[in-house]
Amino acid sequence: MAEREDKNGGRAAGKRYKIPTEERLTRSAIHYLDRYSSSAANLQRVLERKVMRAAHFHERDPAEFSEMIEAVVAKCQRTGMVNDVTFAETKVASQRRRGRSQRQIEARLRSKGVSAEIVTQALAKSDTSDLEAAVIFARRRRLGPWRTRGDRADYRDKDMAALCRAGFNFDMARQIVDGSPEDLEPESLGSSTHNNIP
Repeated sequence: MAEREDKNGGRAAGKRYKIPTEERLTRSAIHYLDRYSSSAANLQRVLERKVMRAAHFHERDPAEFSEMIEAVVAKCQRTGMVNDVTFAETKVASQRRRGRSQRQIEARLRSKGVSAEIVTQALAKSDTSDLEAAVIFARRRRLGPWRTRGDRADYRDKDMAALCRAGFNFDMARQIVDGSPEDLEPESLGSSTHNNIP
């Protein structure tokens, strides 16, 4: 059985890596995209890691395969398998449903290689504001008016800190922690909820 270096740099019995070809990388990209949504930059990083392992195994320079990776990513974009706008809008919607703040969403999407412009546009299209997301977050975490353990007043600072750490501003955290569930219903929040982009 072929050997390869393990994580500690030693030789260990293990998987044989094939030399990357455009066809093999395309199959890898399709396999990845069947399981996960991805931005173009993230797909490129996934393929670069795959190439790095194979190149290391065959003692080749990973840079030899850079143009091949770019060609595969471009092909995925042309065919619509990868679309940063759609990726960002989908992620914003799912993250808002989970109570994520604008700041957190921006950081997550930027870490996936989505441009600031696309992130801003996706947030602007969202029907959920930061305040509504903060309410979702507080309800899920049982903060403020949804606290079920301990005296609510005793946990005020702790609950506000949790909201601030999640990326919500101080005034928003205070509004939620000091509010009542009735005041924080979507119909009660009214026009103040439409404040995704400052």
